[in-house]
Amino acid sequence: MEFTKMHGLGNDFIVVAGEEHPPENVAQLAIDLCDRNFGIGADGLVYILPSGKADYMMRIFNPDGSEAEQCGNAIRCVAKYVYDHHMVNRTDITIETIGAGAQKLLLNVVDGKVATVRVDMGEPVLKGVQVPTTIDQEQIISYPIEVEGRTFHFTAVSMGNPHCVIYVENAKDFDVNYWGPKLEKHPLFPKKINVEFVTVNSPEHADMRVWERGAGPTLACGTGACATLVSSSLNGLTGRTATISLKGGDLHIEWSEEDNRVYMTGPAAEVFKGTLL
Repeated sequence: MEFTKMHGLGNDFIVVAGEEHPPENVAQLAIDLCDRNFGIGADGLVYILPSGKADYMMRIFNPDGSEAEQCGNAIRCVAKYVYDHHMVNRTDITIETIGAGAQKLLLNVVDGKVATVRVDMGEPVLKGVQVPTTIDQEQIISYPIEVEGRTFHFTAVSMGNPHCVIYVENAKDFDVNYWGPKLEKHPLFPKKINVEFVTVNSPEHADMRVWERGAGPTLACGTGACATLVSSSLNGLTGRTATISLKGGDLHIEWSEEDNRVYMTGPAAEVFKGTLL
């Protein structure tokens, strides 16, 4: 199996193209290949597949073998791959995901290669049971959640996958590894959840650290950055446009008033190619 190692702000993926569909053992394959000691090492295994409604389809499998509905950093990597490898010859393309349908992407090409990608991430889902949570409210904003005797307040947003945004005093030093898995599996979240710990520095800038469902702590999360901007705007902490700083770098996020859609702009990089024996 030929693969390409890619990343978006350090959120790294094993990318496989040229297949009609993932193999039957894809869950175990993701577990084995994403292992950083005994495999290639990655935050996810990504397949670029044919699509009946877009230029290509992306399917992504987490290091625990589960399938993610969407991934903002992975979709930028897929966009770079299909352009740089001459699978498309346009800078406006569409990629299908199982969580958000066919998404529009605009490629910024420098010297014949994709440098950054602007992704139409779609409209945020705010209704509690659709995120999903077990809370039947139109919006879940600063809702209390208790874990091991500590009460946090979270805002729930789906960007094709579920997110729980929590504001803390210092996101950069927050103990994501301790609190992340406890919140991910909380009974309020029937399909588990991605958890963002956020500190807003100004109406135009926030720091974010993430615990990704099925993957653990990662250097960046594109859908998480989008959820953070939506949450921060709903909580009156930012405007509808801001830079979200993640451990791996910055993403520019805009929540458009005109069409209610969220737009994410950020880089993607190819690291190396290999052959799985």
